[in-house]
Amino acid sequence: MTKDYKYQHIAQNITRLIKTGVLKPGDKLPSIRTICQEQGISMNTAKRVYLELESKALIISRPQSGYFVAQVPLRQLPLPATSHPSGKDSRPLPVQLVSHVYKDMGKKNLTLFSVGIPAPELLPVAKLNKCLLKASRELKESSVGYESLQGNEKLRRAIARRSFMWGGSLGPDDIITTSGGMNAISLCMMALTKSGDTIATESPLYPGILQLAQSLGLRVLELPTHPQTGIDLQALKAVVKEIDLCLLVTNFSTPLGCCMPDENKKAVVKLLEKHHVPLIEDDIYGDLYFGPSRPISCKSFDKTGNVLWCSSVSKTLAPGYRVGWVSPGRYKEQILRLKHLHVLSNTAITQEAVAGFLESGGYDHHLRRLRDILQTNCIHYTNTIASGFPAGTRISRPQGGLSLWVELQKGTDAAVLYEAAIRQKISIAPGRMFTLQKQFDNCMRLSLGLPWTEQLQRRLQQLGRIAGQL
Repeated sequence: MTKDYKYQHIAQNITRLIKTGVLKPGDKLPSIRTICQEQGISMNTAKRVYLELESKALIISRPQSGYFVAQVPLRQLPLPATSHPSGKDSRPLPVQLVSHVYKDMGKKNLTLFSVGIPAPELLPVAKLNKCLLKASRELKESSVGYESLQGNEKLRRAIARRSFMWGGSLGPDDIITTSGGMNAISLCMMALTKSGDTIATESPLYPGILQLAQSLGLRVLELPTHPQTGIDLQALKAVVKEIDLCLLVTNFSTPLGCCMPDENKKAVVKLLEKHHVPLIEDDIYGDLYFGPSRPISCKSFDKTGNVLWCSSVSKTLAPGYRVGWVSPGRYKEQILRLKHLHVLSNTAITQEAVAGFLESGGYDHHLRRLRDILQTNCIHYTNTIASGFPAGTRISRPQGGLSLWVELQKGTDAAVLYEAAIRQKISIAPGRMFTLQKQFDNCMRLSLGLPWTEQLQRRLQQLGRIAGQL
């Protein structure tokens, strides 16, 4: 076990004891010397453990006395309500609102709570640049030639090796690379549907997927979704004979951050296979877990090739590289034909660079740091919202991912809040963007992917004050 992993493993264990109530507010923690003896670690590593917990506001240091569990390690607010979509496309997606929010991307003078990717400061840009230089030297034809249709073989091998972390057991030949995660989903949806077909999804859902489904002429059937456990299995069973395709973000979905329990994933795979309904699994956030291990995927239970598993590095490593992939199961030939028509070849140098970064071990080191930051941010956001937002506010409790879902009091219009906040240089993603139903008008998604600073805390507090004035 590496030194970096050792300290994180100990910190995670103590965090779990605090969150489960085994260690209670005010309890004294073992001394640094005791931690060294019990865990077989150095003084520096033990100090790093406690510094980590202090940065998350889970413990406090008292001079001459030691370390203690903080009195309020996490201020809990009620969970948002389970969604209850009506089953009909009751209104169109607010295209103008979606367009305005996404136009905010890249603007340097805004606090971008609206953008669901890690900020550049949280990404290993210098190391990626070195990987690009190495890729340009090692690629045949100096990286200017076409890649094979199925994609960079080195990258496919690296993805296949990583699939063992979640029981995927994939080989390089099971994977097709794409131009980002949405390109993978787009190819799958085009291959498996025709205009007029019905696709079942969770609710709320990433607006890009809703826009894509509408552009293909699909009827979107939104399913009731719990903010922690995902879609209602009984609701899926009730409509499974009416649908042609199912799409689920099984691990830490945006915007709710919910993660389907393993038994639910297994049941979904079995149910959809029985009724010959393909499942597109968007697992783009699976590596951003806050717990001790990565959650498994629906693909882990797929024995017949009915699950099309999609992912990318857009939310974890390099949004601008546009490197994604799909393991399409028995639909491989359909996906390859469509890729040939629409893409032909992906960018060789970025695929090679990502493959090199994955193979070097740099990706795992980066992910450990990024997960730490996102989990700490989640705690800071939660405490700030609990202390400064209007009474009646509810928030999600994600166990991974990049999103926090905030439900304000009924009657609050998050689209109006967006307009008021943007005048103060704060951008949010109103809940109205994440559904085709008449719901979530009083909700918003906040990105956890920003570096936590005193200035960011003040901006979040300011957002709470603006919400209170509406």
